Amino acid sequence: MPNVRELENALPVAPLKVLAMESAASLGARVNDYLVSFRKDMKSPKHQDPAFQGYIEDSYLLDAVCPRFGSGEAKGSIHESVHGKDVFIIVDVCNHSLTYSINGHINHKSPDDNYQDLKRMIAAAAGKARRINVIMPFLYEGRQHRRAARESLDCAYMLRELADMGVDNFITFDAHDPRVQNATPLNGFDNFTPPYQFIRALMDVEDDLLIDKDHTIVISPDEGALDRAVYFGNVLGVNTGMFYKRRDYSVVVNGKNPIVAHEFLGDNIDGKDVIIIDDMISSGESMLDTSRQLKEMNAKRVFICCTFGLFTNGLESFDKAYENCWFDRVITTNLTYQPPELYRRPYYTEADMSKFMASIIDFMNHDVSMSHVMTPTEKINAILAKYNRREEYHI
Repeated sequence: MPNVRELENALPVAPLKVLAMESAASLGARVNDYLVSFRKDMKSPKHQDPAFQGYIEDSYLLDAVCPRFGSGEAKGSIHESVHGKDVFIIVDVCNHSLTYSINGHINHKSPDDNYQDLKRMIAAAAGKARRINVIMPFLYEGRQHRRAARESLDCAYMLRELADMGVDNFITFDAHDPRVQNATPLNGFDNFTPPYQFIRALMDVEDDLLIDKDHTIVISPDEGALDRAVYFGNVLGVNTGMFYKRRDYSVVVNGKNPIVAHEFLGDNIDGKDVIIIDDMISSGESMLDTSRQLKEMNAKRVFICCTFGLFTNGLESFDKAYENCWFDRVITTNLTYQPPELYRRPYYTEADMSKFMASIIDFMNHDVSMSHVMTPTEKINAILAKYNRREEYHI
């Protein structure tokens, strides 16, 4: 783990506990394994001091459940003491695989259900824990971050509600618009991005990339993702382009204005490998149309890198697009639930975020600077240098 010395010289805020909600149980288990490994690797005599009581443990996972009554109602229940603990609650509001029974019928949990369960756990720990931190990779209602005419401000109200319940810090990833943190200016809000994990995953599965301005370009599928593409392109030392979505604002379909056409703005991509970077794949229609146009412009290969792979319309359209050679690989993180069948697709690669999340938790528990965690430029440059010398080094 990087910056071990800085952690060894810092006192933890309080004994660490990780509450992995049922929606994030798998991710929470991986994060816990890394935390256990991190702290057992720290060989410091100071950790025998009473101030470090509970610092090195075999597990940091909190024993907690959120059972349902037959009516569909629920309660949060914590089965061990959290008094004086620094509690990190991990929740995946997009996990639709969970079910519960209501009056004999089986319901799948919606983001609203997962959010309510989160509030129940916060209520169970509030007033007892030293600090409550919520790790919500996909920010609940993050796409409804601003008001247009008579609309609800769901994301802002969510942050205000959790802050009023006693949450001290919010940790999220690739927020659709991080300016929503202005709703709770007195609370901590950290927004992390996964560019290092993307390039690491891509280099692990592709051994013949030539990452320079002549062979690679980074593309934003719309104007909203341009800042991500610009950063990624600058770190890799390649050019950046974008697609402009021309929409029909006179019509609303499924809550959004339909896209009329994608217009490309950027350098020539003839014969180049293209990396498309965005925050999410929802239905995937826009992303696949972008990929198709890039291949029609004679792109060599198209790699899709998105933080959240929701695939709300299933995988059939991606299977068909892959057969038509519209793209070559899809990379998403494990920050949200991925259907098991996705892992069987030949075009899919997972970017594991559990070690990164464990590092974030460890740094926050020690209350030390997060600057080197939030800006992975040096790590990307290092892994890129190793990849370019792959005849001598292996990723």
